[in-house]
Amino acid sequence: MKKISIILAIAAVAASVASCTKEAYEGFYDMNGAIYANEEGQEQPQPGDSFNEIKENDFTATATQPVSTFSVDADGATYAYMRRCIRDNKTLPPKNSVRIEEYLNYFTFDYPDPTGSEMLAINAELGECPWNAEHKLLRLGLKGKSLQDSEIPDANYILLIDVSGSMNGSDRLDLVKKGLTTMIDYMKPTDRIAIITYSGEVRKLLESTLVKDAASIKNAIKGLVASGCTAGGSAMKMAYDEATAHYVKGGNNRIIMCTDGDFNVGVSSTTALVEMVESYLDKGIYLSIMGFGAGNYQDSRMEELSNHGNGTYTYVDSEEEMMKVFVNERSHFYSVANDTKCQVSFDSTAIKSYRLIGYENRVMNNEDFEKDKKDAGEIGAGQTVTALYEIVPGRNFTASTSALRFDVRYKKALGDESIPLSLNVAVPAMDANGRFEAPASENMLFASGVAALGLCLRESKYAGDASIEMAKELVDSGRSFDPGAFRKQLSELIGTILKR
Repeated sequence: MKKISIILAIAAVAASVASCTKEAYEGFYDMNGAIYANEEGQEQPQPGDSFNEIKENDFTATATQPVSTFSVDADGATYAYMRRCIRDNKTLPPKNSVRIEEYLNYFTFDYPDPTGSEMLAINAELGECPWNAEHKLLRLGLKGKSLQDSEIPDANYILLIDVSGSMNGSDRLDLVKKGLTTMIDYMKPTDRIAIITYSGEVRKLLESTLVKDAASIKNAIKGLVASGCTAGGSAMKMAYDEATAHYVKGGNNRIIMCTDGDFNVGVSSTTALVEMVESYLDKGIYLSIMGFGAGNYQDSRMEELSNHGNGTYTYVDSEEEMMKVFVNERSHFYSVANDTKCQVSFDSTAIKSYRLIGYENRVMNNEDFEKDKKDAGEIGAGQTVTALYEIVPGRNFTASTSALRFDVRYKKALGDESIPLSLNVAVPAMDANGRFEAPASENMLFASGVAALGLCLRESKYAGDASIEMAKELVDSGRSFDPGAFRKQLSELIGTILKR
């Protein structure tokens, strides 16, 4: 039997928060090992959730590569997964589940809205790096234009619902049903809903129906029952065909897939599913994947599908999250900035080297930045996206120096010609010790706190002096702007770790 990995008890809370190693978290199960134990040392079965390995971005010398390009990622799935691990199961999340960009983008930041005819606004800030006094942080911000419900075009939603046996349970199909029936109450009468279910067979449960007939749609949802195996591939094809058949020109044509990702019948390999999704990219149909459950949760598959299918990816762990996704942030279902790419051009005399924190599977070739046919990420109405670079100052890192240029390209609609945005970022005034004179914004403080937490949970080799205690202090310093009180909730989650 493989060696049992037990989290070691430590004498004092101060010692428990001093490092980012797994020994720092007394009483939590080690989900990174093959077998783990609870507080009484009782063996627990190996978690069956699947995540792709993350290979962190390294520091890059600007002398050899002064330009960095990546696609935006507006997902927040793995943050919600982490919350479930800590709050409900008293476990630390698996290291490979910690995608720091999703931790950042789970939250709404206090960024300015676009002006005029633009559908996207960008901003940037240089600040201190809390976990390495010799380095600095670059925060990049993007925000999609906020829209009123009346400004959002009619929707053509295809609800693609996994009703296989693995979806049985209050945290799976029961939660799906509650979320979707609630969402119907907030849709327009002229919106359309079709329902396709899949288990051992694929079934069109409801033809495309106007939401003015809400009772019929809700009755179909409430009647869903989980049983059988999972034929997800053929169901996805049927969903795309249904979306195409009832396509609304200029509308929000979107498949909303609710699943634990455990396909095991028919077209089930991730490669084949990705190829299928990519074949519909030019048809103007979006894919939103809602993940549910734990124990056989296939994150790796769902994230890849959403990345390749004009998609977004969310994990729903509670009724609270259901309300956030399906009601409070429902405008995010409508993409206002499509195929959005970011490019940062560093002055090699001002910046010696840089490291993009997170976004590992979103890094792009620099030459793809201006290629409009190259797929990239979407940003919904009112949605914010944040990215951080850890940078090493160079010999010419002095006040007023133009240290870098932040460029973005986006499309107002899929298939359009991309629109460029650009922002030059200068070095702020510094004191005699090389520290910035102006205090960091709350956006920077909160973002660096979230990143510090992610670095610790990943046991990152780049964590430096980061600790859970540091993450809590930084998060608490950036909480005055807190829509939905989700920043407060994060502070409480970090507090739960510190109390163990």
